Amino acid sequence: MTNSWTDIKNTDLVVVMGGNAAEAHPCGFKWVTEAKHHRGAKLIVVDPRFTRTAAVSDYYAPIRPGSDIVFLMALIRHMIANDKVQWDYVKAFTNASFIVKDEFGWSDGLFTGYDEQKRDYDKSSWDYVIDETTGFALTDPTLTNPRCVWNLLKAHVDVYTPELVERVCGTPKDRFLHIAEMIGECSSKTKTMTSMYALGWTQHSKGAQNIRGMAMLQLILGNIGVPGGGMNALRGHSNIQGLTDLGLMSNLMPGYLNIPTEKEPDFATYMKSRAFKPLQPGQTSYWQNYPKFMVSLMKSLFGDAAQKDNDWAYHYLPKLDVPAYDMLRMFELMDQGRVNLYFCQGFNPLLALANRNKNAGALAKLKLLVVMDPLQTETARFWENHGIYNDADSAAIQTEVIQLPTTCFAEDEGALVNSGRWLQWHWAAADAPGEAKADTWIMAQIWRRMRDLYRAEGGPFPDPILNLTWDYEDENEPSPAELARELNGRALGDVFDPKDPAKLLTAAGKQVKSFAELRDDGSTACGCWIYSGCFNEDGNNMARRDNADPSGLGVHAKWAWSWPLNRRTLYNRASADLNGKAWDPARPIIEWDGEKWAGNDVPDIAPASKPGEVMPFIMNQEGVSRLFSRGLMRDGPFPTHMEPFESPVQNVFNDRMRGNPVARVFASDVEHLGDSSEFPFVATSYRLTEHFHYWTKHNVVNAALQPEFFVEISEQLAAEKGIERGGRVRVWSKRGEVFAKALVTKRIKPLTCDGKTVHVVGIPLHWGFVGAAKKGWGPNSLTPFVGDANIETPEFKAFLVNIEPAVGEAVS
Repeated sequence: MTNSWTDIKNTDLVVVMGGNAAEAHPCGFKWVTEAKHHRGAKLIVVDPRFTRTAAVSDYYAPIRPGSDIVFLMALIRHMIANDKVQWDYVKAFTNASFIVKDEFGWSDGLFTGYDEQKRDYDKSSWDYVIDETTGFALTDPTLTNPRCVWNLLKAHVDVYTPELVERVCGTPKDRFLHIAEMIGECSSKTKTMTSMYALGWTQHSKGAQNIRGMAMLQLILGNIGVPGGGMNALRGHSNIQGLTDLGLMSNLMPGYLNIPTEKEPDFATYMKSRAFKPLQPGQTSYWQNYPKFMVSLMKSLFGDAAQKDNDWAYHYLPKLDVPAYDMLRMFELMDQGRVNLYFCQGFNPLLALANRNKNAGALAKLKLLVVMDPLQTETARFWENHGIYNDADSAAIQTEVIQLPTTCFAEDEGALVNSGRWLQWHWAAADAPGEAKADTWIMAQIWRRMRDLYRAEGGPFPDPILNLTWDYEDENEPSPAELARELNGRALGDVFDPKDPAKLLTAAGKQVKSFAELRDDGSTACGCWIYSGCFNEDGNNMARRDNADPSGLGVHAKWAWSWPLNRRTLYNRASADLNGKAWDPARPIIEWDGEKWAGNDVPDIAPASKPGEVMPFIMNQEGVSRLFSRGLMRDGPFPTHMEPFESPVQNVFNDRMRGNPVARVFASDVEHLGDSSEFPFVATSYRLTEHFHYWTKHNVVNAALQPEFFVEISEQLAAEKGIERGGRVRVWSKRGEVFAKALVTKRIKPLTCDGKTVHVVGIPLHWGFVGAAKKGWGPNSLTPFVGDANIETPEFKAFLVNIEPAVGEAVS
């Protein structure tokens, strides 16, 4: 989230698209209620189903799963055509004026540089025109140059008319236009809109572009960095934000630093592509500090073994031979018999990863599977015959499975990082039962045993294991406080002010105050630069519990701690105009007081940076936000409509193009993609309030609230297929089948798309074969094994199925 949960109360308009906040995030949704009650805010919901969120909305519109980009680009077109643009913001704080290379263009749904054989783009034309003398990007502040970003964007969205929305999305034209008019009101400097989205946008083969589309709309309206605005991603778990912050992704290290690739064999090469030179005069381009963050991380990991003369132990790091080892690639390798051992920690891939049959077959090819989890999972018991394989003999599966019971969150001490980036410390509420141990204890034992084996027996390259920093008081189990202090960072030598070399900032051995004190000379160590400040010499700032809010804007600056630097709204410099005055005087976050930036939040800019000098988006080389993404996205600098890999209609721009042309898909899975002639109905997956993913089916109370696996269908589809209300149905795709109870409902209605009637089948995901709830399989039994082009998230939200009344006993 660019803003915080508590900031949502400041908005004038909430758009929930790609999520169902009232159902999946009921505690956070109260801030929408606050906005409606205290500010008169309106709520718009765009969703294939009339959800619990839609039930309390002011306006609802249906949409076909997988067609969101058409809707979003049409909204942008409407804002441009009707002059619903916050022009002062757009001209000052976006790259609208930047001039793009003449070679860049698009046709047939594809951008320049596409290689069909490689299924990838040469992105060299997706760039600005650079002045050879200064190295800065050329701009046209008048926005008259036909090659400036603004005019290219206008041309790009011109085809996305309200009529195209109705044709592709199935959203009635009048409903789209009404929503566009409501959103257009938020181009005012004193009215804001907030976007709330979740997995309904991310779990597509073009999920990242869904999110970019709304981000671009928000920039055009001037709604990023302002109170009640922003792009607010609603995390499905209480600590998903924290896990990604700490390097959960297979291509990342803590603080969103990149794992090197094989093309970066040494530290100098690695840093060369991370110079982040500003593209406009006087801009910060804060990623220029990358060497400080990277060296401090290496010192945290390897201590004295990381020295300047050995490139800070850079050779200890693995080098990626592919863009990422996401879960789709890992299970593909497993299915090929190329993985022997798999550690599965806090993850239930048999239910959570696309194409369950493939997952089960892949797990059966392992030699050893280690599962760390507080509860029994289907993954740990995949070898039992519950209809995973049609007639499989469980005894024939040779995978050895070891289960290591762990503590759950209520039995641990530590910090959870919520969607709003708040690190909130919590304390253990109960002791762990039986033989359960904390994850940190288990991992410590595994590392110690590996280290001892390497010490005794040697190996091809034991250095990273033998030299790993491990200076905890009890080497058997690092304490949460020790780990938190390590993430914060400390001074290994005295740290002085670079502007005043005689001024000591932090003495050797002390915790650094923030990442501003990190150095690239080996004098600081920091486990995660964005967390620097969470546990410094002031103490454990994550444990603060002062809920005072003098501003009334929901800042709560002394409640816990928010990264970075306890900032609650990212890009908050954009909340004020070029003179430093708040766009909305009634809701100032920060303003220029004549000498410095001050106000209710930590300024997202150097306090002494005068207005008009440094632009708000200090992480970008441009200093401004990006309506054009300059080669950073694998599938295009502008979002463009791409059908799901399985679609009931053809792509309106290119009827030969299947799915995202650069998305994650393996040759072995192409033959398992279905078409609408065999599978005429669109399916989508979702969650229920009564269950928490795959955990609460173990709880009798939750199981009683939602005991049985069901699918939702419209009354029209039920009549067409002869399905009785509450009757048993068989749902199947090219990958598998499930049996469920039919919930026939008015909440889903058929859509008309490209002249065809399109029915949607809703499939909740909480059931399996362990736990107190009745047995049943979820949507991943049916979903295709494909993923987003940029972050490889599987396409769970739009795929094709067929449905019929069930005959006889169900396998599940």
